[in-house]
Amino acid sequence: MAVIRPFRALRPVPAAASAVAAVPYDVVSTDEARALAAGNPLSFLHVSRAEIDLSPHADPYGDDVYRLAATNLETLTQAAPLVIEDRSSLYLYRLRTADHEQTGLAGCFSLDEYDRQVIKRHEHTRRDKENDRTRHTVAVRAQTGIVYLAYRARNDIDIIVDRAIRAEPCLDVVASDAVRHTIWCLDETDQTAVTMAFKQLPALYIADGHHRVAGAARAREKMAATVGDDPEAEARFFLGVAFPDNQTRILPYNRTVDNLAGLTPDTFIDAVAARFPLQRANTAIPPKGTVAMYLNGCWHAVDVAAASTTIGSGPRTARLDVSLLQDQVLAPLLGITDVRADPRITFVGGARGTAALERMVDLGTAAVAFSLAPVTTEELLAISDAGDIMPPKSTWFDPKLRDGLLIHRL
Repeated sequence: MAVIRPFRALRPVPAAASAVAAVPYDVVSTDEARALAAGNPLSFLHVSRAEIDLSPHADPYGDDVYRLAATNLETLTQAAPLVIEDRSSLYLYRLRTADHEQTGLAGCFSLDEYDRQVIKRHEHTRRDKENDRTRHTVAVRAQTGIVYLAYRARNDIDIIVDRAIRAEPCLDVVASDAVRHTIWCLDETDQTAVTMAFKQLPALYIADGHHRVAGAARAREKMAATVGDDPEAEARFFLGVAFPDNQTRILPYNRTVDNLAGLTPDTFIDAVAARFPLQRANTAIPPKGTVAMYLNGCWHAVDVAAASTTIGSGPRTARLDVSLLQDQVLAPLLGITDVRADPRITFVGGARGTAALERMVDLGTAAVAFSLAPVTTEELLAISDAGDIMPPKSTWFDPKLRDGLLIHRL
């Protein structure tokens, strides 16, 4: 049984929503965040990445950053303004691009269910990133980053969404990347229906936002004195939007490597060809079971599925294209054994397209690029159900939710 809980959102008034809405805190560097917020005092990046308002030499994890985040949220609340809902509510949150649309249900989700793995995860989290979101949450006494969840689609939930989406939205924003973010506040009848329907879901799945949830869970413990034994305390829940699996879009997380570990392009191609069937490719978009490799000004199709027969009945994760690339090419041929720590590897989100990979190699900032087919949503959910962990940097969820449009106060 999954729980979705209404909450009294803090959100911008419609006239200010475009200025407030900001990219998620974790998809930009400090310098990128500073550039995006320049000239816009209402940007939510002043809250989510408060270090942009300090010296460029300031420690982004210093105590003064979190104190400033709390101050900036109060300032923004008055300046935008941000308003608190009169009553607790659930919301619809629709993301629309030129070629894709998905609509999820926004509300609060149980950290107790996260502890019990009713809300399932597929990533390991890093302690330093957990620390950051824990300290941020406690300092501002709010969850400001929305967790992207998925659930296996149900017809009864689809019917409620289709009915509710005909109403007038409370927020409608077209972001700078042309993604349209539209939010509706559900009436009490639909809220009750959604709550009951979610109780029939055996599980929810964290798609994007593992560090947000882990930070929320640790903030709950930090705030134990105020939470007490109250099962309905706000700190026992986290802010999220749950999308049906048949609308969730996963793009590939591609890779470039800045040198060939002493090999020439030709000898590297020979080394890859000795392990896999390899041929020139007419496309940079590979099918499942194939990795597209770019060097020497052209693409090559690498049939990594040929190695999957040697994996046998091992974990499903070992048979993913991204795992085969890592285990059969990057580690043995280029010596990249830890993709999280090796400075030679760069991860390129699928939203940037394969032209970005070509440019990096052609300009000499990378020696070789690899384009992957995306992991499917069903693969992701099955891996989560099995209790397994996805390989690092293997999924890029697109489009992204925006920070600042819905805030959960604690």
